[in-house]
Amino acid sequence: MNEEYRDLMSEDDVWTEGMVTRRRFIGFGVSAAGALGATLLVPAPWQSAFGKEKAIKVGGIQPLTGPGAGGGLMAKVGQEVAVNRINKTGGVNGRPISLVVEDSEGKPAIGLRKTRKLLERDRIDAGQGGFMSNVCIACMGEYKKQRVVNMIGVCLDTTITTSRCNRYTFRPFDFAPAQAVAFSPYLVNNIGKKWHIIYVDYSWGQSTKDAYREAIHKNGGQVVGTTGIPFGTADMVPFLSKIKGNFDGLYMIFFGKDGVTVVTQSYDLGLHKRYRFAGDGAAVVAGTNLPAQKEKALGFVGIDRYLPILEGPLNTTHHKKFYDTVLAYTKKYDPKGILPDRYTQANYEAMNVLKTGMAKSGFRGREDTDKLIAALEGLRVKLSDDFITGDKHLRKEDHQAFTSEYLFEVVKGNGDVPRPKILKVVPPEKTYVPPACKFS
Repeated sequence: MNEEYRDLMSEDDVWTEGMVTRRRFIGFGVSAAGALGATLLVPAPWQSAFGKEKAIKVGGIQPLTGPGAGGGLMAKVGQEVAVNRINKTGGVNGRPISLVVEDSEGKPAIGLRKTRKLLERDRIDAGQGGFMSNVCIACMGEYKKQRVVNMIGVCLDTTITTSRCNRYTFRPFDFAPAQAVAFSPYLVNNIGKKWHIIYVDYSWGQSTKDAYREAIHKNGGQVVGTTGIPFGTADMVPFLSKIKGNFDGLYMIFFGKDGVTVVTQSYDLGLHKRYRFAGDGAAVVAGTNLPAQKEKALGFVGIDRYLPILEGPLNTTHHKKFYDTVLAYTKKYDPKGILPDRYTQANYEAMNVLKTGMAKSGFRGREDTDKLIAALEGLRVKLSDDFITGDKHLRKEDHQAFTSEYLFEVVKGNGDVPRPKILKVVPPEKTYVPPACKFS
């Protein structure tokens, strides 16, 4: 591992509230982690280096318990690894970052209450986090009310940067319309013209389904049917058994444990013998899904902004440092370490986008929010240790970023766990869609 990252492994490194300990991570995987218990403030090892400089407090919510806990915990790892590195290399404008992370439990009402705590009691200077789209949507107005930048880490609902957009919220990664533009030509021209979409029936799944239906149609294909399945459904057979008809592919829009369930139960029903499986990468390559799905995921064709492989454009020194760092960092929770995923990557890069904007604007605290917004609007960043997936553009008109997209197929790996293999890389400029936002 590179020396720059070697010292990030100490459990006392990150200056944070709500540190996830090894005990709290037991049971991590396709099932949710156990309750977290009380939060604590970990002393900052950089305190002497920064002297009496006041920390810039950055806070956010993640689902650290409940159905989304596996992804939420890996999202928090991305935040912590980024903050460690920022503080180790001098902080921002000579000041350290203090990280405060609250558990939303994946519930809008709890997320809203915790966000108000962060903004009103903890007095965070900027927000960074958010996982479940319905929770993000519930909390966006609070950041606007308090005039604090909200740098989202995971939430993908299309409306966040379209009909519900506001000048305080930024999404520094892709969204469904861009993914659909990148993937639909391949789906229609390389797999089949007719598709049935099955999706998790809440805000992200609904808006993603709509984006793919439109893009598939524009590329000469047809969506012949859709099936929505409630989030957290353990037995999907009553829904899946009704899927019949003459079409080519089954497009899956799921994440976390639901991704494991939909792939394995679709396979067990024999749907793989009639239809090609494809879908959002979160269904298979995020978290520990592939080890659970095993051979049932073979042949799945998907799209994602990040893949945990050192291959093609992801085979860089920048990505390898990040990959090795996350593996070493997560050995506190699992003896073998846990591979980084899209949630780790997105929060890591989102924190670095925030850092870049703060440095550019001379940000010192909430009073500089307008300067920070101006620095972030239209921001372009390049492949580096901060941005391990490559160049990206944070558009001024809607605060939506455009990134490279990786089309992949799940193939046999070493042992019984398959792996993603890159089929095609779609550059950011080939994923653009027109802005559909009007800031109030």
